[in-house]
Amino acid sequence: MKKCVIIICLTFISLSIKAQDFGLSFSYFIPKNGYFSVPVTPFSIRGVGFDLNRFFAIESGFTLYRISGMGVNGLPYESKNPLIGPFFSMMVPLEAVITFNFDSQAFKLKGGGFLFYNFNTKINEGNLDRELKEYLGWEVLNSDFSVNNNLGYGYRFGAEYIIYFSKKFGISLEAYYLSGSSPLDMKGIYKGIPSDGDLIVEEAVDFKDAELDFTGYELSIGILFSP
Repeated sequence: MKKCVIIICLTFISLSIKAQDFGLSFSYFIPKNGYFSVPVTPFSIRGVGFDLNRFFAIESGFTLYRISGMGVNGLPYESKNPLIGPFFSMMVPLEAVITFNFDSQAFKLKGGGFLFYNFNTKINEGNLDRELKEYLGWEVLNSDFSVNNNLGYGYRFGAEYIIYFSKKFGISLEAYYLSGSSPLDMKGIYKGIPSDGDLIVEEAVDFKDAELDFTGYELSIGILFSP
């Protein structure tokens, strides 16, 4: 899976060097029910692809994020805290772009999909224990869960504003909304003391519908270069 993602990224980069502006960017990701996250510098290349005409293009790239924490959907209760993290995530978008040019400036509307794959995924055991304790109404609870990494996907849309300082150089500002998910295969045990008892109880559970909630807002600042 790692090799597949890398090959996809390098393919888009090689296509774009001859066909379109390319750039380096620094992005911030603010997940829903999660913690503020940043990319792993310098592993972020955006806006690569090819122009179909003056106004329409296809773009891609990749960003390696260090995700501080993300939420989980599909639990038997509604979670409001980040239950997964920290971990690393490689995100590869593919989107259509409509461009409006104004002298030394440009405004782009963007929309499409994205793939992501996570590395070194961990469970925030403190948040999970507190949520399960509140959901079950127990006095004391400790859990031991595991999750698997699976390829995830979703959709994204946003806009980009560019200021060109010369024919070879420009600065871009981008804002996106992303909505995606991936299966977690979340299962394990929890044990503790219920509120109406004085004996330790242990239960095994399998949250088959649990999914990583890769939803949030992405803000990017980038530098563009023309070949």
